[in-house]
Amino acid sequence: MSEYVIEMLNITKEFPGIKANDNITLQLKKGEVHALLGENGAGKSTLMSVLFGLYQPESGVIKKNGKIVHIHNPNDANDLNIGMVHQHFKLVEVFPVLDNIILGVEPNKAGFLQKQEARQKVLDLSEKYGLRVDPDALIEDISVGMQQRVEILKMLYRDNDILIFDEPTAVLTPQEIDELMQIMRNFTAEGKSILFITHKLNEIMAVADRCTVLRKGKCIGTVDIQNTSKEELSRMMVGRDISFSVEKKPVTPGKVVLHVENVTVPSRINKKNAVKNVSFDVREGEIVCLAGIEGNGQTEFVAGLTGLEKMSAGKIEMHGRDITNANIRDRSKEGMSHIPEDRHKYGLVLDYSLEENLVLQRYWQPAFQAKGFIRKDEVRKYADKLIEQYDIRSGQGAVTTVRSMSGGNQQKAIIAREIDKDPDLLVAVQPTRGLDVGAIEYIHKQLVAQRDAGKAVLLISLELDEVMDVSDRILVMYEGEIVGEFDPKTVSVSELGLYMAGAKKNESEVSAS
Repeated sequence: MSEYVIEMLNITKEFPGIKANDNITLQLKKGEVHALLGENGAGKSTLMSVLFGLYQPESGVIKKNGKIVHIHNPNDANDLNIGMVHQHFKLVEVFPVLDNIILGVEPNKAGFLQKQEARQKVLDLSEKYGLRVDPDALIEDISVGMQQRVEILKMLYRDNDILIFDEPTAVLTPQEIDELMQIMRNFTAEGKSILFITHKLNEIMAVADRCTVLRKGKCIGTVDIQNTSKEELSRMMVGRDISFSVEKKPVTPGKVVLHVENVTVPSRINKKNAVKNVSFDVREGEIVCLAGIEGNGQTEFVAGLTGLEKMSAGKIEMHGRDITNANIRDRSKEGMSHIPEDRHKYGLVLDYSLEENLVLQRYWQPAFQAKGFIRKDEVRKYADKLIEQYDIRSGQGAVTTVRSMSGGNQQKAIIAREIDKDPDLLVAVQPTRGLDVGAIEYIHKQLVAQRDAGKAVLLISLELDEVMDVSDRILVMYEGEIVGEFDPKTVSVSELGLYMAGAKKNESEVSAS
């Protein structure tokens, strides 16, 4: 019997204008966590989509336990006990959690659906692996982190023993990431084998046995984790040394740009308030970070701040002007830019071209239209400028359909669009989600450059390293309230974690300054 449970041998996959996988070989051993590392657009998700039957390769073979297999679609993959948690979830938003998990493998007797049996299996799995979810909640009403748990449970429900995780930690809190790492170890202890796509070198060092590195569609090599370092992996990935620290000058805040007073936002899923009487200011030349565990009101707060949701109480001012009831375009004209948490739902029109997405919030300006007609040559010039400046990689340049781009390059497109608007206030929600170390380094520099240019930056992040490195002031949100305000130079990660988990509270120390 073969040493490898899965072998992908000499796989080549092409799309218009780009060779996404160029003669790649990847071999997965039974009971190991095998990491797949590479820059955005390096071909990682494409390679895993070939294994899961979403794409057919131009050449190459796939073997399971030494025997050649043909995977024409995800049903074939499931029959071979191969499961995949996708970077962009494959969920039906109007269905409940339980229906999403059992979709396609519904238990039935004599043609009648046996939901109670399915519910019990889901509850047992969620208890066993610490993936607690509400089976009756609608997908559209639960957080992104919860949606990811549903994707993992979908895979476990199907009894898969080869598990593909595509950027699984991109939307999780530090505590949830630790839990997921432990869950992965439990899986491999049970004899399951894991292919783990990630950009996070710390995670690879913590949980992976081996790592295969891709760069621009080619395989750079496979290394044993115990014999390598983060620095060596990053060099293999991007071809140069990466700085893991954020360099910035001391903060010198100016006038108040954003004033938030007693903001209350109702919950989407129950009759309670998700945000309760939140007040703070963000000034020129500072980065204020709103930190907290997923599901503590950050999403609803940002929706209220940016005009995506109606607030039930409170006031928002920019430069002293009341924008509480302003629509989204007026907030944009007032100088607010928004990098949203969910890039597909709120950031992009996936079936539009890259150039159309880059002018989504500016097409009506004189630079891009005349007498009601879009100036396509100007749009193209502008798009080409941003593509080069932000290194947005796409097969056909400005005319590429955004849906076909990698998640990281979709994120770069949003960041380019929002920062190039030259905003007075940049609301950045999880701005480095799904980005590789080179892109993260670049985005952090962009945020600091905005701050140094006298702009106000409100960062909402679940990444504690990012919170500590990038922000000048940290506000911790727990159950919809600000429970602490901290200086990243004096607070410890463990203390922050206690406030984020609700174990400590210092409301009396929180000021609105």
